[in-house]
Amino acid sequence: MNRRFLGRLGAVLLAAWALGVGGVAHAADETPDGLVQRLSTEVLESLRADKSIKAGDIDKIIVLVDQTIMPNVNFRRMTAAAVGPGWRQASTEQQKRLQDEFKILLVRTYAGALAQVNDQRIVVKPLRAAPEDKDVLVRTEVRGRGDPIQLDYRLEKTPGQGAGWKIYNLNVLGAWLVETYRSQFAQEINARGIDGLIGTLSARNKSNAAR
Repeated sequence: MNRRFLGRLGAVLLAAWALGVGGVAHAADETPDGLVQRLSTEVLESLRADKSIKAGDIDKIIVLVDQTIMPNVNFRRMTAAAVGPGWRQASTEQQKRLQDEFKILLVRTYAGALAQVNDQRIVVKPLRAAPEDKDVLVRTEVRGRGDPIQLDYRLEKTPGQGAGWKIYNLNVLGAWLVETYRSQFAQEINARGIDGLIGTLSARNKSNAAR
């Protein structure tokens, strides 16, 4: 398994992350490592069982992401962190556009990895956290052919309606997904502003859709 594939698989498990069934029902009482284990297992099972998803059916992937994985992800926090300081200057409408375009970018960019998932399995390592911790790191390994690959998740405990653990970042081989995009987005914002970044993301999404 190479770094590029694992980067794609990681993003699949997070934002094409697709496909656990009944995620919301477990959210309130589920442990962070339990959440990651359940979603990882369901993702891999769904990929193997559904030929259209495995083939990269974007519309079907997006529907499944919206219905099942997004309730387990703090995608607003993820997008805000990726955009950086410019997020606070963005209007409500601009923030919504950024979230929408960023999600589509992740799904379309990494959908190709779905066809490469075969005999991989996810092993969740023992959680090193106190019961009162509200922000934790869940470490996992992707095992299959070749050496195991480290794949880590950052989660936060959220209160109120929909309370439970939410994923907000992912680390593949030492590279955090949010920080990787932040450097790219910062260059675009410095050159063309928030609307410029939205335009660039939209253009990339249209280009990916046309392929």
